[in-house]
Amino acid sequence: MIIERTSVGLDVHARSVVGAAIDGDTGEVSRGRMCMDNGEILAWIQGLPSPVRAVYEAGPTGFGLYRFLTANGVECVVAAPSKLLRPNGDRVKTDARDALHLARLLRLGDLSAVTVPSVGQEKVRDLVRARDDARSDLMRARHRLSKLLLRHGLVYPDGKAWTTRHDAWLGRQTFDDLALRTTFDASHEAVLTTAARRDRLDEVIKVIAADSEYTPMVARLGCLRGVSTLTGLGLAVEVGDWSRFTGATIASFVGLVPSEHSSGASRSQGPITKTGNAHARRLLVEAAWHHRKPYRVPGKAMRARWEQAPPAAAARGNEGNRRLHQRWGVFDDHKKRPVIANVAIARELAGWCWSLAVLQ
Repeated sequence: MIIERTSVGLDVHARSVVGAAIDGDTGEVSRGRMCMDNGEILAWIQGLPSPVRAVYEAGPTGFGLYRFLTANGVECVVAAPSKLLRPNGDRVKTDARDALHLARLLRLGDLSAVTVPSVGQEKVRDLVRARDDARSDLMRARHRLSKLLLRHGLVYPDGKAWTTRHDAWLGRQTFDDLALRTTFDASHEAVLTTAARRDRLDEVIKVIAADSEYTPMVARLGCLRGVSTLTGLGLAVEVGDWSRFTGATIASFVGLVPSEHSSGASRSQGPITKTGNAHARRLLVEAAWHHRKPYRVPGKAMRARWEQAPPAAAARGNEGNRRLHQRWGVFDDHKKRPVIANVAIARELAGWCWSLAVLQ
């Protein structure tokens, strides 16, 4: 049911905001172009016939405008960009047209709103994502260094790389050529500084996971194999309110359900959709690999994590660990490709995480 008189669409950029407002009583369209100043935007909205409801797309400008408008009594919606309906034949795109399009969709009630995180949740989420960036940067830095050495015929001979012994071996490498020595030193320094940055972020994440509003959630999620402190905190802040999902819908939120194209009597399913929260999806896919290893007697680390959680969560986690390893066995018996089987395990793992998150 439409309760607002004026529907406002805002096309928000870093330095400018274009607004379009539709008066539901008269059909009149009002337009405005403003600086990215919350006070100026609010003043323009307050000059429109009330009650007013506003919308803008989620994007790099964040949720500051949403929080400011809401705090000042203006109902606001942050729309999911991937769910906006756009005519296929529309080949003209301007800020003014985008703002008007948002206002029309809001008027029709044809928008999918994103869940706006709290300020604290957003800060911790940025921390977890910064750690993920450090992981990616470290992988690339290590790759560049190892391939530099490989091009010059240097291969580490004593087993697994990037261990303490491997670091000592890298420190013993010397080169007479100035250009090669400088290149090696720069690449090696990049590996060391990036690893130190990752370790600093890990320490802060451990502190927050141990003493914050997310501690009970992390403890419950940690009852599953592969869901340690980093993964548990990451899932907690990425998903936020788990109660808005069910065990069947949580997988679609992280893009782990098969895509589908069906028409008439034909039904065709394809790869996973990969829509939704990519960070949570990566955490679940990585955690799913841990369930391939045999699960007989829980190890010392798992028992220590169970002691931090309620008994019901520990029992639920044990049940989930056995079920997920059993599913791995079924996939292996049917000669499924491991990468495909792992995604299926990750999809089921998302449901087990949900069951622990909403456990009373």
